[in-house]
Amino acid sequence: MTIWNEKFSQEEYLYGKEPNEFFKIELSKLKPGNILFLGEGEGRNAVYAAKLGWNVDAVDSSEVGKTKALKLAEESKVRINYFIDDVFSFDTDKKYDALVLIYFHVDDEKKERLHEKVLALLKENGVVIMEAFEKEQIKNNSGGPKNVDMLYDLQTIAEDFIELEFEKLAKEIVDLNEGKGHLGKAVVVRFVGKKI
Repeated sequence: MTIWNEKFSQEEYLYGKEPNEFFKIELSKLKPGNILFLGEGEGRNAVYAAKLGWNVDAVDSSEVGKTKALKLAEESKVRINYFIDDVFSFDTDKKYDALVLIYFHVDDEKKERLHEKVLALLKENGVVIMEAFEKEQIKNNSGGPKNVDMLYDLQTIAEDFIELEFEKLAKEIVDLNEGKGHLGKAVVVRFVGKKI
């Protein structure tokens, strides 16, 4: 059993059923089209986008996450396409109007490869929406990996997404209330970039 299957094995949703607040605000600025979620877990953000009329694809390695995401979609009377795959080997001819990374953390040596993949899947004028834990989050118990190499800093995002037009890149202290998985004061990086 993968670590994420284990984490998602409770009946309740680890990060709740409501979308991430930053994602919700940024999505409201866009016209619905094709959207891809990487590391989507239990589906809260994907289902929210589907409710707004987006054509949703989601990728994650957790079968338990997929089951819960499809259940949430059914409850919300929407449809999402959910692929069980490693994000790095996920392959599609489709290009996306929006690409979403909400608390999807990988080791430092994989970040550049992940971000290259994101850029390759983005349409012209497509937008990346990202929220992740910043390196300083290692001192907090409100969520996130306990390995500093998996956390983010502004410089990494600025360098990896240099070809995008930055609409937002900020380190912020926020109060998280996303299920029991993300609860309390946290240090996050928020990024929105547009492919021009």
